[in-house]
Amino acid sequence: MLSSYLSVPVRGALAVAVAAGMIGMSVPAQAQVTPAPHGPTSVADLAEGLLSAVVNISTSQNVGTSGPKVAPPQLPEGAPFEDLFDDFFNQRQGENAPGPRRVNSLGSGFVIDAEEGVVVTNNHVIADADEIEVIFSDGTRLKAELVGRDTETDLAVLKVDPSLHTLTAVPFGDSDAIRIGDWVMAIGNPFGLGGSVSVGIVSARNRNINSGRYDDFIQTDAAINRGNSGGPLFNMDGEVIGINTAIISPTGGSIGIGFAIPSELATGVVNQLREFGETRRGWLGVRIQPVSADMAEQRNMSAARGAMISGIIKDGPVDNGSLLAGDVILRFDGREIGDARDLSRIVADSPVGKDVEIVINREGVEKTVRVTLGRLEDGERVASARASAQPDEEGAIATATMLGMTIAELNDETRAQFEISEGVSGVVITEVDPNSVAAEKGIVAGEVITEIAQETVSDPGEAMERINSLRSRGRRNALLMLSSRTGELRFETVRMN
Repeated sequence: MLSSYLSVPVRGALAVAVAAGMIGMSVPAQAQVTPAPHGPTSVADLAEGLLSAVVNISTSQNVGTSGPKVAPPQLPEGAPFEDLFDDFFNQRQGENAPGPRRVNSLGSGFVIDAEEGVVVTNNHVIADADEIEVIFSDGTRLKAELVGRDTETDLAVLKVDPSLHTLTAVPFGDSDAIRIGDWVMAIGNPFGLGGSVSVGIVSARNRNINSGRYDDFIQTDAAINRGNSGGPLFNMDGEVIGINTAIISPTGGSIGIGFAIPSELATGVVNQLREFGETRRGWLGVRIQPVSADMAEQRNMSAARGAMISGIIKDGPVDNGSLLAGDVILRFDGREIGDARDLSRIVADSPVGKDVEIVINREGVEKTVRVTLGRLEDGERVASARASAQPDEEGAIATATMLGMTIAELNDETRAQFEISEGVSGVVITEVDPNSVAAEKGIVAGEVITEIAQETVSDPGEAMERINSLRSRGRRNALLMLSSRTGELRFETVRMN
């Protein structure tokens, strides 16, 4: 079970106990640490210099209650534990009484700028909070204001008044330099136990845990539990190379599989939140998908790498013919693209309006094009608001069978039968043989073939001609561009033999 919500409700003996500290004037300081690059037998010196920069994040929220009242059991007068039952059920009735109640939770964070009072944590730690309080290692509590948040990377930036307390900051390090097997240390607030230190190693890098499009987590076996959310993962130089955010656990406790947002991804987001109060990500204006081995072979590529463009967003930055559906992006702004996730992260990290050079493979030939990036947030708003509609052409239904699929002309009747949007064009798949290669690829009835070998098709006869032409040229696979009923595009390579 993957838990990406590591903040913990305050309850019972596990609640963190902190004493109110004396309020003093701020004297900004930088954490002093003793580097220990080779996995020391003790991390006491390292931890001592970092503890004051790590904070507990306490949030409170007013929520309504509507839980049912539970009737207490009917006990004879003077029965054993009668008082205990009465106290318990009276408390339960109070919790379920109508009206709002206050819910508290705890997470972790760390100071990155002592002069400005800037604190970083996870977005899910402070989400929906009415009040946010930062608790320092000496027990001092300061109210915090939200500077900005990003749900895509689960990051949030807070600000406290640095004149009210002496702050110690820690720097971000280079997460790209960290290697599997390197020692790391986590400090945080697990289960409300503030200032807890745990040590482990980097178990893996570039983990995709399907939490979002920018997944690129550091995996560690350092103990991370509920309440560690938003806390730092340090290298042995005392630099933050990750922000703890999720665990895999069937029990809710640490089993040695924790995940941290790498600093290389976090720093750009944090800087934008500090400057603008929001993210301003680069946008290419394309839909992408992974490159399969079959697709790579068709394009004379030595290996399946890069990101294939499955569609161009209307009115986007490249809706001018500079990039086409079917192009494979190999390098973006001088950086190699290993897979589709790489492209998403690199484009998002790029400045809005930047002129970038892109190396693509188009029909087996490498080309270089230049494009100017738009802003992702603007593109998403435009895309969600646009509803394209095109008139369809009338005509008699014609069918054909190819590659284990029965295809038909897309007209009023078939469009209504499969509830296909007006803007989708091509030939509709009406049936798929469950034992065919098409079924192996996950192709289903109701999808529409819009292109075969990067050429549009408008009727079953034209589709058959494309397949026969590919066979006559000795091609073993057919590259199909498929559209869902609502217009989402994807490529599939289907064997013809």
